[in-house]
Amino acid sequence: MNVRLTLVFFILIIQWGFSQQLIFPSTANWNTLKEGQTLTFQVKSGETINPKFSLQGINGYTIQFDTLGNFSWTPSYDLVDRLEKQKEINLIFQAEWKDGRKINAPITFTVLHQNRPPEVSELPIFYVKQATLNKYQVPSDYVHDPDDDPLVFKISPAQLPEGMTLNSTGMISWTPSRKQFIDLKNNPLTVEFTVQDQPEKAEAIGKVKVMQTQQDLPPELLLVPSDSVISIKENERVNFKIYVSDPNGDDDVGSAGFLSSDERVAKNSLKENTKVQYEFTWSPGYSFTDDAEKEKTVELIFFALDKSNNRIQRKVKVKVSDTENLEEKDKFLYQKYRATLVQAKALIAQLNEKHKSLERAYHQAKKGKKNRSIFGASIGAGTAVSSALITNPSAIKPVTVIGGSTTATIGTLEAAEVLGKSKNDILELIKTETEIRNQLQLEGELFARKYALKSNRRSGEFDNDRDKFLPIINHQKLATLELDASHSLNANYTDKEIKRTFADFSEEQ
Repeated sequence: MNVRLTLVFFILIIQWGFSQQLIFPSTANWNTLKEGQTLTFQVKSGETINPKFSLQGINGYTIQFDTLGNFSWTPSYDLVDRLEKQKEINLIFQAEWKDGRKINAPITFTVLHQNRPPEVSELPIFYVKQATLNKYQVPSDYVHDPDDDPLVFKISPAQLPEGMTLNSTGMISWTPSRKQFIDLKNNPLTVEFTVQDQPEKAEAIGKVKVMQTQQDLPPELLLVPSDSVISIKENERVNFKIYVSDPNGDDDVGSAGFLSSDERVAKNSLKENTKVQYEFTWSPGYSFTDDAEKEKTVELIFFALDKSNNRIQRKVKVKVSDTENLEEKDKFLYQKYRATLVQAKALIAQLNEKHKSLERAYHQAKKGKKNRSIFGASIGAGTAVSSALITNPSAIKPVTVIGGSTTATIGTLEAAEVLGKSKNDILELIKTETEIRNQLQLEGELFARKYALKSNRRSGEFDNDRDKFLPIINHQKLATLELDASHSLNANYTDKEIKRTFADFSEEQ
């Protein structure tokens, strides 16, 4: 701003051989001015004959000074550094007369730094995409400070649309929702912010217009999880959540699908939940890899198209490792587990029947010993004795006496011995039967309890314990019991019947 100072002149007397005088402004601090401020005055000599004036020390300061003494200067805004605050400029004014007389007057001018507010030009439009994090850095070519002061961007959060932020460096970030994006089509948004320089805090107002992107952009595809390589076993499952969006709006989304390098990946593995959300689920199965293969890689390509057939795709490699079929193995181990206990139960049932028959035989043996005792007697030489010693035969009953040597023998025979086996043999068989049956019951309960869970049957101990249990079922002393060979040990028992014998038996396959 040009400021014309009211000049009050006074006589400056300079002694140089004789008394001469130059006249400058007399106002206090007249020689102190600010950047951008105009100072004008006229130097006079105080004599009737005007000299020719000149000025030394201009040095490109854009000072205007003519021979008549007219002075004009507007210091540029870049003359004084913003950190220096002020600067002194030394000039020498000179007057020269035609008779050769000269006079010099040095003057020091003090120039003060003048802060200027930031400058904001019309900003480029901020084009945004839907459901995408859009960033816009306010360009320094359009917003800057003429004094190179640091700038701070400010805005009230209430002035911003939901979800938009503006940081102090001028970065605008916004992920518009579907509704916000659609609204921009007919109602572009204008964001007004404040730019403030530091430390003077001079301010300027800036505006940026926000509109939908004008480019026909391809859709965007998001996979969750986002891994590009996945390793699974044959019995495991691959599951992806697939989200499709379009920078030009979800209305521009066309379709989505996938391609596979292996035709065994069924097309129905990809299911559409909504137009912009899909789910991919696939399990290879135990027969996916050959016996000779340890691993097989399948390449999946997921893609999405918009209505203009713009395409986006993501590739995923699935490495499938050969895996033992646990399901079939568990079924097989369960059959062994159940069949072993069925055999044990069937044998226990036979032993129970045998026990009853042995008890009956034993009771018969005891009964036969009592009823089959035999008395035998033999007579050797004998003598008959009459009643010669009785004097009164009529009063006393006659008695006959047998005399001589007589031998009597009593022998005992058992019915069992007559029919077949002895009682002691039957007791021995009962002892053997009871021993085997009790051992079967005990070991069977331990086996049923220990391997009730299928995870326990997968251990190496299962076959070892079963191998220890089977010899009891095939006990070498069973032959002495003469069991009924028509009874099979592979009886058709229900699970409930098995549990009556072995309470800890499990139906978990």
